[in-house]
Amino acid sequence: MEPERDEVYERIPWETLEKKGGDRQWLAYALAGAVALGALGYSFVRSQPALPPATVAVSAPVTASATTIEAQTTPPPSTVAGPIVVAEADLYAIAPERLIERAAAHAEWFAVEYMSADGTEESRRTLSSLLPAGAPMPETPEGTQVFVDWAGATGVTETGGMSFRVDVVVRSLLSTGEAGFVRQPPTMVTVDVEVNESGLAMVTGLPSLSPVTPSPSPNLGLVDIPEEVAVGIEAGLEIVGGRQATDGSWEVVVMLVGSDGVRRPVTIRP
Repeated sequence: MEPERDEVYERIPWETLEKKGGDRQWLAYALAGAVALGALGYSFVRSQPALPPATVAVSAPVTASATTIEAQTTPPPSTVAGPIVVAEADLYAIAPERLIERAAAHAEWFAVEYMSADGTEESRRTLSSLLPAGAPMPETPEGTQVFVDWAGATGVTETGGMSFRVDVVVRSLLSTGEAGFVRQPPTMVTVDVEVNESGLAMVTGLPSLSPVTPSPSPNLGLVDIPEEVAVGIEAGLEIVGGRQATDGSWEVVVMLVGSDGVRRPVTIRP
């Protein structure tokens, strides 16, 4: 067998080179396009605002997926405030002293209007609004006027969860005909008051009236004060006596003239 010989062409196969050259040309075009797209993408990214870092979500184990989904799909509790309904027992348990104060204040107001009689229509309308429906109105003789000097609640008794019986001491001034006003003996006005859940107080019945008997007063036990204590008393004051306190200090009683000209015994502590 004859050895292989290298073939020598007299003519170069240009069609082969042209085909290969075309592939390189398209490759160059593709590279140029990729570079252009990369430049456009980089420019687009540079022009966008910075985004916050993404939060990495950690998935729960497969066995707990049902519980996790249920917890995530449960709607959050509503934050819209609705009307608050407070039971009578809860209202009483929260602030019983406020209920007592409200009942006492309403009883004092009622006692003042009930014992007053100035003959005006406004006074009658006010008293009528405070009295229970259907209760008769007081009847005042012609020419008689009554003004309340002072009134104060001296005791509150609970008769129910929201009901109270209030004792109010009233001191009034009476004028009949042409005579001037005369101070009347104090009267105890006992009023039944009820406070509802909204804090509104109302009188639930007609009051009862009774005279007030003052309780026995303790003996003041005044004694003569020492000379060194009398030196500290303002000159011109009449010293009635004094008593020594538990800490050793003295309480001195003197007669003092007020701006109305009345001399009254008062206590001073030199």
